[in-house]
Amino acid sequence: MPASTLITGGAGFIGAHLSRRLLEAGDRVRVLDALLPQVHGATVRPAYLAPDAELQVGDVRDREAVERALIGIDRVVHLAARVGVGQSMYEIAQYASVNAVGTAVLLEALMARPVERLVVASSMSIYGEGDYVDGAGRPAPVASRTREQLAAGCWDPLGPRGDPLLPVPTSEARPASLSSVYALTKLDQERLCLLFGSAYDVPTVALRFFNVYGPYQALSNPYTGVLAIFAARLLNGRAPVVFEDGAQRRDFVSVHDVTRACELALASDRAEGALNVGSGQSASVAEVAARLATLLDRDPVDPELTGHYRVGDVRHCFADVTRAEQQLGYRPQVDLDVGLAELAEWLQGQVACDHTERAAAELASRGLTA
Repeated sequence: MPASTLITGGAGFIGAHLSRRLLEAGDRVRVLDALLPQVHGATVRPAYLAPDAELQVGDVRDREAVERALIGIDRVVHLAARVGVGQSMYEIAQYASVNAVGTAVLLEALMARPVERLVVASSMSIYGEGDYVDGAGRPAPVASRTREQLAAGCWDPLGPRGDPLLPVPTSEARPASLSSVYALTKLDQERLCLLFGSAYDVPTVALRFFNVYGPYQALSNPYTGVLAIFAARLLNGRAPVVFEDGAQRRDFVSVHDVTRACELALASDRAEGALNVGSGQSASVAEVAARLATLLDRDPVDPELTGHYRVGDVRHCFADVTRAEQQLGYRPQVDLDVGLAELAEWLQGQVACDHTERAAAELASRGLTA
């Protein structure tokens, strides 16, 4: 008998891709989503959401909506969250409410309607800075970047004696080091679900997504993934805006790899705890912005390097995916060039409102950029 899967926040771009993957595998899929205007505009049902996915419009903080969505459900993928490092630093109550309280409401509802498996979307943001080694190749503790250091344009973290460090792939063994409200709330989601799973004997996995990109991203949301923000600029004939010097390195992982990891986590009897889901590779933010501009054949190709910084940003963080490979059989399959080409092809038919300057003004008015 096919499984019935509930995806909270499932009308977002990750959830939409996951819905299609699970439907193709023969599952029944239900989506619970608040259809937040910042993400979805005025739509009542995103056109990209698979027709066979049942959509229930509701807020994950609404106990009745959650209980209704859980009727007849075997498995849950919890994607519902407010997303955005910068915005989280001033919409603190909203982020704490949706991400932490919403997760708590879901878990209380699951006490009355137990499921076979729970998968929760966590985030690389909980690491803060990624892993580093010193000049001798030894693991190095990283001092947080101070505002004084950033104001001086000294972008890279330094060792305890002020010595330069080399970024390396970040493993799940790295302790949480929270640099934003968003990161704190994602850690809340992860640990609430893992605690619940242990207490109530529900197999639970937290997948720490790195920088997810691909078709269906919310292009008009200025607090979404960095590639969607760059795309919105380029589609409006403007250069992507990059903070610091653009050399900060990230792990850009295709939404197809991310949804495959979700599917593997739903099926695995061995997976437990928290697992990184990334490409296992890194690229600089400025490099990726330029590559996307070239693929879109847009001028200007070169990003605008502001030399400014944002409170809550980290310098380098990219994934060690060894544990996900061992527990899930997960191996990234989509090369960055291939993934960017797919994204660029989809973007050719899209229209985006560029709200980057408005978002930057919001941050600046609160002293969160300099």
